[in-house]
Amino acid sequence: MDTKTIAVSLIRRFNTNNPFTIADHLNIIILYSDLKNTLGFFNKYKRSKFIHLNSRIPENLETFVCAHELGHAICHHDINTPFLKRHTLFSTDKIQREANKFAVELLIPDQLLKEHAGSSIFTIAKMYGVPTKLVDLKNI
Repeated sequence: MDTKTIAVSLIRRFNTNNPFTIADHLNIIILYSDLKNTLGFFNKYKRSKFIHLNSRIPENLETFVCAHELGHAICHHDINTPFLKRHTLFSTDKIQREANKFAVELLIPDQLLKEHAGSSIFTIAKMYGVPTKLVDLKNI
């Protein structure tokens, strides 16, 4: 399944595109701590899933980072990206791009574009916390 299909399915299932609410419904625990230069990361320990968010993250970016990490929790739940980055030569670029695509599709679903038909996608992205440089990932 592609990231858009997964995002649409979650929006329908939980009647929201809020990544915090969806994480709660999926029993994914969100933890805040000072992660220095890291915005967030996902990990799984035994059967528990965790989204770690930097407590110092700017408020306008928090929702996007949560949506991005939720993408990892759903699409890459068995991949430990911090481990891969530190201990292997495996490039995580494709995994990060998929998580970004998921976040964009979750936060800017097609229905939202229809509701704001007179606005540019960049305006909508800004309203919903999506970095404008990632708008091109939206599958219209």
